[in-house]
This record gives sequence, C-alpha cells and structure tokens, in this order.
Amino acid sequence: MKAIYKGIVAALMAAPALTGCIEDSVPTTIITADQLQSSPKATEALLWAVTGHYNQIGTLGTSEHFDFGYPSMMHIRDVMTEDMYVRDAGGYNWFSSWSSNSIALGEDYLVAQFPWNYYYEQVLTTNNIIGNIPRAEADENATLAYYLATGLSARAFIYLDMARCYEFLPTEFNKGVSREGKDILGLTLPWVDETTTEEQQRNNRRLTHDEMVAKIKADLEEAIRYFGDEKLIAEKTMPSKAVAYGLMARLYLWDASYKAEINNDAQAASDTYKLAAQYARMAITESGAVPLTQEEWLNTTTGFNDSSVSSWMYTGRYVAEDDAVASGLLNWTSFCCNEQEFGYSGSVAGAYSEIGASLYKKINDRDFRKLSFKPEAGSPLEKRIPYLDATFAEKNFDGPYIAIKFRPGSGEMSDPKIAAAVDYPLMRVEEMYFIEAEATAHTNVAAGKQLLIDFMRAHRYATYNTRATSADAVVQEIILQKRIELWGEGLSFFDIKRLNYSVTRYYDGSNFEPGLDNFNTNGRPAWMNFVITRQEVDNNTGLTGFNNPSPAGLYDPVN
Repeated sequence: MKAIYKGIVAALMAAPALTGCIEDSVPTTIITADQLQSSPKATEALLWAVTGHYNQIGTLGTSEHFDFGYPSMMHIRDVMTEDMYVRDAGGYNWFSSWSSNSIALGEDYLVAQFPWNYYYEQVLTTNNIIGNIPRAEADENATLAYYLATGLSARAFIYLDMARCYEFLPTEFNKGVSREGKDILGLTLPWVDETTTEEQQRNNRRLTHDEMVAKIKADLEEAIRYFGDEKLIAEKTMPSKAVAYGLMARLYLWDASYKAEINNDAQAASDTYKLAAQYARMAITESGAVPLTQEEWLNTTTGFNDSSVSSWMYTGRYVAEDDAVASGLLNWTSFCCNEQEFGYSGSVAGAYSEIGASLYKKINDRDFRKLSFKPEAGSPLEKRIPYLDATFAEKNFDGPYIAIKFRPGSGEMSDPKIAAAVDYPLMRVEEMYFIEAEATAHTNVAAGKQLLIDFMRAHRYATYNTRATSADAVVQEIILQKRIELWGEGLSFFDIKRLNYSVTRYYDGSNFEPGLDNFNTNGRPAWMNFVITRQEVDNNTGLTGFNNPSPAGLYDPVN
C-alpha cells in the first residue's frame, strides 16, 4: 500500500486523447464487436461485457488505487456529502481529494480525469450491444429484444449518473458562467451513442438539461417497449423492466427539481413530480420486491453483500476470478467494509468509513438501521451492535460512528478471494418508496407525508412519526430518512445537489477532520459540479470555453 495520491498533472501523462467515447483508450479487457464477430454467442458476450465493466480496475492505466470501476464512483459521491467521513489514517484514504475539495478536482488532474474515463468507457460497452442489434431483428426475436432492452437501460443508467454529476447548477459562488464568460447553466455533457462518428466526437458540445432528459427518456421508453413479460436472464446484474421504471422515476425526479428551481415553472415541476411518483410505484409493482427486514439488514455474513434478498432490484457483482478481487485492494470490500484485515478500510490501514456524526444523531434509537454503526460510549445501543467479531471491533474500532453496514463476503475477514466476492447495490426497492413519497409531497404535502409514515412504520420502526407539516419540512424529512436508508450506496449526492441543500461538516461534535474536510457550504457545494478533464476539452472543440470552473479553494476548512 502507498500514501494518498496528491494529484498528477494530466498534461504530463502519455495517455491517448479522449473524444467522448474514448475509442483510443479502451482497455483490451473490454469485449468489442469486432473481436466477437466470429462467435455464435457474440451478442450475449457483449451484454455480459456491460456488467463486467462495472468492476474494471486500472481505467487510467496508472497505479492509482481509487481506480476500481463503478463502486469507486459510488464512494466518490458519498465522500462529497456530509454523510460519510473516511479517516485519513496516515495517508491511506485514497478519496481525500474528493472529500477535501482539493486542487486535484480541477481539469488538469488525474482525479478529475478518472470519472470521465470510466463513465465513457462504460458508455462504449453499452453502445457495442445496442449498435449490434438491428431494431428490425429485435422486433422479430424476443431474445434480441431483451438484449437490446438491457443495453438501452444500462446506457440510460450511466448517462443519468453522468448528467447529474456534470450538470452545472448554481452555487453561492457562481450562478452559471464558465471561466471564459460562457453561459453553462444547466449544461450536462456530450452525448455519444452507437451512431456517433469520430468527426462528430471531435466537435461534440454539452447537451442542455432538457436535451439530456430527452435522450435518456428515449432510451428508457425504447427499453421498456422491448422488455417482454419475462426476464430471459434471471440475474439482478442485468437491468429489467422494473429497473427501467426505476430509472425513469430517478430521471423525472431530477427533471422536476430543475423545472422548479432553474425554470421557475411550478406547473411543469408539479406535472413532472407526478410522473416520478407514478414510475416509482410502477417499479415497486413490477419488481415485486419487498423492503429489507431487520434480520436481512443486520446479517453478519450476508448483510448488504448478497443480492438474493427481495429488496435488491439491480446489482453489481464481484466473482473470485475478477482482477479486482485478485488484487485484494481494488474492490468494494477493501474500501467499504470495515470488518476485514486486508484492505484499506480494515484494520491494516485503518481508513475506516464512518457515518457523519450529525446524521447518526438524527437516527432514532428504535430504528434498527442505527445498529449499522458503532455508537457513542455509554449509549444503550452498545451491547446491541451485531459485530461480525466483537473482539476485532473492540480492538480496532477506536471511536464511534464506524460503519458495519457492508459485510465482507460470507463473513470472511482475512481472505480477499472470499471476502471481496460480493454483490453491491445499484438499485433497491426502498429508494422507489422514498421517490414516491418525495414526489408526492411536492404536489400533495399530506399524502407525501403519509407515504413516508406508512413506509417507516411498516418496515423500519412501528412508532415512527414526524412533526413536519410544510412542504419543505416534509421533503427534508423524507430526504433525511432516505439518506439514512441509502447510506454508503452512492445516491445521497444526487438529492443534495438537485435540491440545493447545504453540506455542513463543521459543528460541535463533528467527526470530520479539522483543517482538511470540515467545512460548510451555503446551498449545494460547488464541488458537486464535476469538472471535465482537460484532455477532453483539448480534443473536443465543442467544449472550448464551456467547462465547469474548478471548485478548488472556494471553501476553507476550520483548524
């Protein structure tokens, strides 16, 4: 293991130029259509390449240990909120650049380049499958129709993530102007699909919010049309019609917030919130999924590492043969499971992930979700925490708030071949309940509040109640419970950004590190507007003058 990466200027790298779909820098481990033309299972192999790339390590071609695929994207988003703190632990926190709003978030650094590289490589895997299935053949062949639907859903999943990260929304420092004085308010990122030529990629502008919504919506509508009544591959690593409905709910929720804040169009926002609620309910019904029980949530061997539970709708999966697992370090368990003895978040390095103290204190003691974190000394919960190994916890967990939500595979703490071969959640049905409640609350406060109460009493603790009455207060309470529910799953970032919520890390009792990442924002943090890497800007004239400005130096941590 090595000390924390501090940032390397991208101009010094001998890496190929990026042009949207970055065809020149795709690793040889990604299956392409040309490589598979002679295989009778070529189309199916292209489909599996989509899910396999979620666990891709070494996207940058360097030795940066934050470079471990989609789970890294989830972790990046979480450390940019106030909900997750990761201990620096002598320089072993590879995600410090994101949590501390460092200079490395600027366009000249690998830290900024990594998400761009990874996301567009994942787009390429989806374009490969979509581009190799003619619509006319899909119309006549149920299997090809299913493959096409999964590819379209996977592309929508990735673009929806990217668009929400890179879209420029106003902050206390900048209302929507690039460094060169261009209007960038609501701009997302370039669209690259299976028909985009190299020439087009070289001059490919950022789509507006509305244009991106239309593109993603079109993919999802087509996917829903091509999904049959049966899921031909019974794997949660593959999208389904229920997942497509869930993605549509996410899309409309994002769009409705934009219409309310940026367009200031209350009626359009209301109509779109209703669509978000509608699709969330469709996802719940179509999936047949049931929220996690207390036993499932707190299970010491299968808790949050096994997608066979009903709640999980879409999942990433590591298997023993994956390079990420073989590495021992570049995987979800290494960075997100504190109860292990080989990775960064375990006892060897001590870069433990913790829940933010302020969020922890807002969890009711009756709520079993609070048992996912080490309590403060003297708490009545101390004897109730279901540690995998109480002796290990007593020896290594030297303070409160350390998480045990994500368990190593089969409860194995030492052997990464077993401990790292886990599933990780990409969509759970609980999220749909919270989307339905929030979207409803924006148009009918009482009904939205009741949906939250019904969910919490039925699935989290029977005595739940809230005194919130106004629309803003009810929505804030829904988002609070959603943040608790989805802690560590990479989703709270999107709600904080779209709703213009502040991030507060400096307060009495904060566990964020003084002088490093304990700063407060007024409204959405500037760092949530991701900066496009310079390599892409230099090779795509459509982006000239239209990049998001670097957020570095805008906030001062308190010593």
